[in-house]
Amino acid sequence: MLTLLVALPLIPWRVRRIKLCNFYGHTVGRAVMWCAGATPVVRHPERLAGSMPAIYVANHTSTLDAFVSIWLCPYGGCGVFKKEIANIPFFGQLLRLSGHLMLDRQNKQKAVEALTDVAALVKRERLGIWIMPEGTRSKDGRLLRFKTGFVHLAIATGLPVVPVVLHGAHRLWPLGFPLFAPGPLEVDVLEPIDTTGWSEATSAEHAEAVRARLDAALRPDQRALPLPEAVAA
Repeated sequence: MLTLLVALPLIPWRVRRIKLCNFYGHTVGRAVMWCAGATPVVRHPERLAGSMPAIYVANHTSTLDAFVSIWLCPYGGCGVFKKEIANIPFFGQLLRLSGHLMLDRQNKQKAVEALTDVAALVKRERLGIWIMPEGTRSKDGRLLRFKTGFVHLAIATGLPVVPVVLHGAHRLWPLGFPLFAPGPLEVDVLEPIDTTGWSEATSAEHAEAVRARLDAALRPDQRALPLPEAVAA
């Protein structure tokens, strides 16, 4: 509630609202992990703030991922959320005020326009972006295919991509279960990927290359299953 009240007078200043909600996220994200009994173990945390501004790409298997992400996201990092989250009481209202990006996945044209707008803001204000390019939670913890939105953002902004690998969040807070399973939550921050030579014509290839980097760092039980040939084609 306090963050909502502070954010209201900052409506004309989007970047200030983003940074205010970064502070909120660092506090609330850590508190939720503590309540869930998750003990974070972060390897190479210096690659987060040390690479700013950058595009941080993480895998998504649990509600817990969202709270880990807002805890880890460096100050000046702009989150990308699906529009449906705005309907969650309190959190949704704060999200609307935060200045972070909400995508309407049902309307591709609006989603592209929103990405274009945020790319201009990121480039102008030297912000970072935190995104989960699978677009939805994996039901079994295994890595899904990546959407290419983060590739378009990287090309538009010239920012490097930093893969962030979350291990076992789906076991700590299983999808559809209200109870937690306390335990360690391991996070690997991989080395930044230079995107200087990326192009729109090969966006799918770039997305797959980043996905492969993340996949290789995951434990075997979370690695992507091979796609059937008909689907892969």
